[in-house]
Amino acid sequence: MVITLEDYAEIRRLFNSGTSKRAIAKKLGISRNTVDKYCQGNTAPWNKKAYNRQSKIISDEVMDFIKQCLEEDEREGIRKQKHTAKPIFDRLVDECNFTGGESTVRRTVNQLKVQVQKPFIPLEFSPGEALQIDWGIAKIYLNGHKMDINLFCARLCASNAPTVFAFEKQNEESFLEALVRTFQHFGGVARRVFFDNAKVAVKEGFGSRAIKQARYAALSAHYGFETVFCNPAEGHEKGLVEGLVGWARRNILVPIPKVESLEDLDAQLLDRCSKYLNHTVRSKASSVGALLKLEKDALINLPSYVFDTSRSINTYVDSYCTVRFDTNNYSVPVSHCGHEVAVKGYDTKVVVYYRNTIIAKHNRCYGKKQTIYELVHYLPLLEKRPRSILNAKPVRHALPQDLLEWLASLPVKEMMKALTLCAELGVNTIVDAKRKGIPLDAICTKKEPLEPSTTIVGTITVKPIDLSLYDRMIRKEASL
Repeated sequence: MVITLEDYAEIRRLFNSGTSKRAIAKKLGISRNTVDKYCQGNTAPWNKKAYNRQSKIISDEVMDFIKQCLEEDEREGIRKQKHTAKPIFDRLVDECNFTGGESTVRRTVNQLKVQVQKPFIPLEFSPGEALQIDWGIAKIYLNGHKMDINLFCARLCASNAPTVFAFEKQNEESFLEALVRTFQHFGGVARRVFFDNAKVAVKEGFGSRAIKQARYAALSAHYGFETVFCNPAEGHEKGLVEGLVGWARRNILVPIPKVESLEDLDAQLLDRCSKYLNHTVRSKASSVGALLKLEKDALINLPSYVFDTSRSINTYVDSYCTVRFDTNNYSVPVSHCGHEVAVKGYDTKVVVYYRNTIIAKHNRCYGKKQTIYELVHYLPLLEKRPRSILNAKPVRHALPQDLLEWLASLPVKEMMKALTLCAELGVNTIVDAKRKGIPLDAICTKKEPLEPSTTIVGTITVKPIDLSLYDRMIRKEASL
């Protein structure tokens, strides 16, 4: 029988008023044993005895096997490849001839996991002391194409101020670029940067024994921060930014964004991070924005020279007027064929230099064994070899099929004129002019009108300058 709070109160009232236990039981319709249990107030109906039944089927041998599985998970430290109750039950059946039910194993596993849960120490950071960084992956629609993008997430530890940037790849150039942009966003540098043991930063080793990659070591020296590499499988060592990755996915990228460029996505990410500054983190006395103002004063000042995040190589321009960078070829002007040039690869672009002068700039291609042509680079050579125009790769890669067919109907001189206009004004401009029936001679670049020059009216008179004062000064100094 369930004893309610009202029953308990009535038992205590009647007993304190001198009513016998027999009379209380008869009046309330409750057994004498129950009245005897509650009349003295030694216990209460809301105090329940802990239920801790141990299944007889879970023998010591079975219990040791389950514990061994969980301990093995801890040693391996692979978060996404751990034993759950179902695999443990299957192994018990196969390896130990277990005859019990899966629910029994599931209940035992849950009890053991609660017992082995790790305790953590709450941490506190001084303003400007530390920054935590991490990568995450999310889905977006880029120009209508669904693809994975890499989110670089950073968080100042004292204020919890976040920033998030999107990159196509997690390569060294993107990693260094992300750090530079993060420092510029916050207006300074934290004294310590916490990161995991990713290859973009670590050459070999891990944790306190990690050896930094050369470019990352150069960047940390230039900006004056100390790198702290976390131990493997110890995500709590940078728990603030671990939470930021999930927060960015749930709060910024739901629903899945549809953007035309990563720059558009970056604008959305930074706007949402700016709104987060109005948030007050639990256990913090002020908002994130107010704490960030205090933290900015404690950050290391940015150096005047911005670190060059590119990966550079020196190479020679081949006979097809291209240079190779990361298995892909990029065109350069034909006048530099055979010359030694410097190629700098950034996260989104590839820039080619000849004697410290930029001669070509391309959007970076992350495909394999691709060739990216710029039509304007080949115009001088095409003019000398006009019979190759219709079969030239730079022409075929630049022009759509209908424009190529139209080009084939033109005389050679008109072909070159059309190609020149395509290179100067863009292919879409020429396609539009052709659709409207505008002749090539009528297509020209739009020039801004010149501002009217200022005309000086009248005669300007310049008064003669008296230089005798300087002569007197010289004679006076000579006489001293």
